[in-house]
Amino acid sequence: MDVLMTIAPWAGFLALVGVLLAIDLGVFHREAHEVGRREALVWSIVWIGLALIFNAGVYLVRGFEDGLRWTTGYIVEKSLSVDNIFVFVLIFSAFAVPAAYQHRVLFWGIVGALVMRAILIAFAGFLLSTLHFTVYLFGAFLVFTGIRFLREEQHEPDLRRSRVLRLARRIFPVTDGYRGQKFFVREHGVRYATPLFLVLIFIEMTDLAFAVDSVPAIYAITDDPFIVFTSNIFAILGLRALYFVVAGYLRSIALLRPALAVILVFVGGKMLASDFYKVHPAFSLAFIVSVLVAAVVGSALLRRREAAHPPTPAGAPGAE
Repeated sequence: MDVLMTIAPWAGFLALVGVLLAIDLGVFHREAHEVGRREALVWSIVWIGLALIFNAGVYLVRGFEDGLRWTTGYIVEKSLSVDNIFVFVLIFSAFAVPAAYQHRVLFWGIVGALVMRAILIAFAGFLLSTLHFTVYLFGAFLVFTGIRFLREEQHEPDLRRSRVLRLARRIFPVTDGYRGQKFFVREHGVRYATPLFLVLIFIEMTDLAFAVDSVPAIYAITDDPFIVFTSNIFAILGLRALYFVVAGYLRSIALLRPALAVILVFVGGKMLASDFYKVHPAFSLAFIVSVLVAAVVGSALLRRREAAHPPTPAGAPGAE
């Protein structure tokens, strides 16, 4: 009976995710089409609404503190996943992916991300429970990553030099152009991958790289595997809709990357201090939300200042 009570929440959650994904691709996005900002906004509201309903259930069933931990974990993962969108934009631009096919790539990218996140979360949980010193390794890694975020500029990935791309071309012959929204086609008796499949590989590799940061970050908030997994997955499920809503606006949030760096350093510091001082979930939530709000407001003020005082062109009177 105890085993059944332990398994039931996991089975129920996985069944819910499966049904939601099936409805998404099989009903609403069966035909390839360009996802407009209005449609994406509706879907983004739907995914956030579902996350809030699930979070409310955690508050009711697990109590206030676990509910707060779920909320904080969701916001942290959602915030960090925003950085993925920058790279998605670069990948789609580099491969000139038609707008009508981008949703399909992101859908299967999310499915792959769910599997990879489950494996990483389970592995990280195993390390933290059996080798306690790894909490300090994860904490130090997050602090280092946050500092790196502050010091480094974000660069466009050099796709032509990518080892992943070269390996994929060795394994599969690749068509010279897109074949609708298909990942594979058979032509003249030969099975080809399409460029859309190569784009999918890059999307998966991008999420894997970001998961290395985000999984330790959420373990700094709670070590409850159910809260870690469900909050992580709900944040990822809404990533596709969020991409279509904000991809064009993200570049205007100039302080977003420094804000993410501060959040990573904060949660890394929590991990390093976890054996000596416990930070209350309410404070963590308030701090993270405050940093994000400050980034948005500060970026808006910078844009207003730049608009009021545009830089003087080189060679113009008064230019140094």
